[in-house]
Amino acid sequence: MTTQATGKRSRLDPEPMPRRDWLGLGALWTMAASFLFATIGMMRLPKAAVLPSPSKKFKVALPETLAAGEPFIPPGRSVALFRDAEGVFAISMVCTHLGCIVKPSADGFECPCHGSRFSAGGEVTKGPAPKPLPWLQVRVNGDAVIVDEGTVVPHGTKVS
Repeated sequence: MTTQATGKRSRLDPEPMPRRDWLGLGALWTMAASFLFATIGMMRLPKAAVLPSPSKKFKVALPETLAAGEPFIPPGRSVALFRDAEGVFAISMVCTHLGCIVKPSADGFECPCHGSRFSAGGEVTKGPAPKPLPWLQVRVNGDAVIVDEGTVVPHGTKVS
């Protein structure tokens, strides 16, 4: 059904858009939007979906004010560094029960997940942890301490 204009149109009135032109413009805009989103999606492809893990070996400077027997935990690491009269040593803060990160407490370390407690040297004082906290390899290079989280050393190994 078509309708005819009854009155005379003003020259300021816009021309009515035919339906086919309107549908054509809609299809063109839809195609442009699809192309834009596909381009954005393709730009994200080269990015890695996972973040690289930090290196197992890291260098840290111990604070000058670190007291003997006081743990120093480098930011972003699960290692506690100690300095005493015999030297420097590092203890992993990963609980040997189920792998939770232990927290320093007044008398050593405490696991917030299942309640295991460890002495300041990492020995188990309360279960369910089956083994003591592992000591990690430490090297001193000038003022910096190099810790290797991948290498376990016997308990009591200190580096001066």
